[in-house]
Amino acid sequence: MFRRLNSFLLLTVLVLTAASPALAAGKSGKPLRALLITGGCCHNYELQAESLKAAVAKLAPVEWTVVNEGGKGTEAMIPLYENPNWAKGYDVVVHNECFANTTNQAYIRKITAAHKAGVPGVVIHCAMHTYRATDIDDWREFLGVTSRRHDHQSNYAVKIVEPKHPIVKGMPANWVTPMDELYVIEKLWPKAKALATSKSEKDGNDYPVIWTNQYGKARVFGTTYGHSDETFRDPVFLEYLSRGVLWAAGKLK
Repeated sequence: MFRRLNSFLLLTVLVLTAASPALAAGKSGKPLRALLITGGCCHNYELQAESLKAAVAKLAPVEWTVVNEGGKGTEAMIPLYENPNWAKGYDVVVHNECFANTTNQAYIRKITAAHKAGVPGVVIHCAMHTYRATDIDDWREFLGVTSRRHDHQSNYAVKIVEPKHPIVKGMPANWVTPMDELYVIEKLWPKAKALATSKSEKDGNDYPVIWTNQYGKARVFGTTYGHSDETFRDPVFLEYLSRGVLWAAGKLK
């Protein structure tokens, strides 16, 4: 009887371990080291940062460093990137900044060089329009998408196109966003793969809203949703965003 009980308990532990990204992420006993770069125009970045940290904490232990240095405008060159080793020691870098009119090519390439060398990245919402005024494509190739504009705010239905991918596996098939913006994706880069799409209410086209990308040696996860406070309070959004952070860091089984 005790042998059967022990076998049952062992099986239960194995099942929970296999199903839980938190356990998979925490095997080493060390928390992930994550850098969140945020700020710029148009969004409630303080709320977004706290919501993201609380959501990821439900899946894995993470030590966060938050950098918000660029002010609230559309153009900034933050001091962090002046250090060529700005990303050293971090397991993943989350970009949630919004600086559309920064165009300095050398500055942008200081950012992308670290990722191309292997630092995993997560890109949220306005990161897709950051540096959109520049002539070079390095940042867009890193993102995995090219976008320069968005549709109006609405409640957008999300269609999962890769339901077996661990980031969106188990995500509700009929999820509709809180009020948010649909970004018009001009190009999905060759090494990017759409996981979910939404249909534009203006032109009727389907655009990627959740995707993965390979940039040099780095995994990149991206989502264009994340405009409103309501979105950053939505449990479905926060779940797939958190899983995307772990996936980019190589910790989501």
